[in-house]
Amino acid sequence: MHAVILAGGKGVRLRPYTTALPKPLVPIGDQHAILEIVLRQLASAGFTSCTLAIGHLGEIIRAYVGDGSQWGMAVDYATEESPLGTMGPLLNLRDRLPETFLVMNGDVLTDLDYADVLRRHRESGAPLTIATYARTVSIDFGVLTTDDSKVVAFTEKPSMDYRVSMGVYGLSRATLEGYTPGLPLGFDELVLDLLRDRRPPQAYAFDGYWLDIGRPDDYDRANAEFTTRKSLLLKGA
Repeated sequence: MHAVILAGGKGVRLRPYTTALPKPLVPIGDQHAILEIVLRQLASAGFTSCTLAIGHLGEIIRAYVGDGSQWGMAVDYATEESPLGTMGPLLNLRDRLPETFLVMNGDVLTDLDYADVLRRHRESGAPLTIATYARTVSIDFGVLTTDDSKVVAFTEKPSMDYRVSMGVYGLSRATLEGYTPGLPLGFDELVLDLLRDRRPPQAYAFDGYWLDIGRPDDYDRANAEFTTRKSLLLKGA
C-alpha cells in the first residue's frame, strides 16, 4: 500500500510555531513530530511506501525523514516549486502512483485506520473516498429568517451538525485524468467536478480521535492530550 502525504504548506495559521519549522515537524509531546507519528502509524497499518509532497522548508523535512527506513518504509519526494493546492501535487506524480492510494495532510493527529480507508475505497469503486468526522457548530446569536423585510422565523443560538473532511482520502489514479500537471488543483474543485459529472465521492464516517493541527489552540490541545492518548496513537510505543 502506498500513501502520499501533503507536507508543502507554509503553516501560516500556526505561526509563530512554523516560522522556522515546517508544520509537519512541529513537536507533539517531548519526543515526536507530527509527521513521525503519521509515518509510524502508516507503517504499522501495513503501508510499505510513501511519497512526501514538500515545498516550504522542504529540505528540513527531507533531512528529518530521509529514505524512511527508520520506520520500515520506502519514502520518496515530490517538490512543489509553487503552490499547487491540495490535489495539484498529485498531478505531477500521476505516472509514479499505483492504481489506488491514500492521500493525507501531514498535520493530522488521529487513530483512524488508514488501511481500512484504502480498503473501503477499493471495494466501493468510487473515484474518491473522503474520511469524515462529525462536528457541531454553535451559533452565539439569535438567528432570524426573513422574507421581504419581515421576520418569519427565529431560533435562539442554534447548533448545526455537519460532517467535515478529515484531510484523509482514498484516491484512484484514474480520477486525476483530464487535469493538467503543473497547474493548481484544490480538493474543493475536484469534489465539485465529480459531483457535476455524477461521479459522487464515497464518505468514510469516523468517530474516534481526530485533531487537525491547523491553529495554535489546536496545537496546544494536541500537546496537552498527547500523554494520555499516546498508547492510542502509537500502539505498542
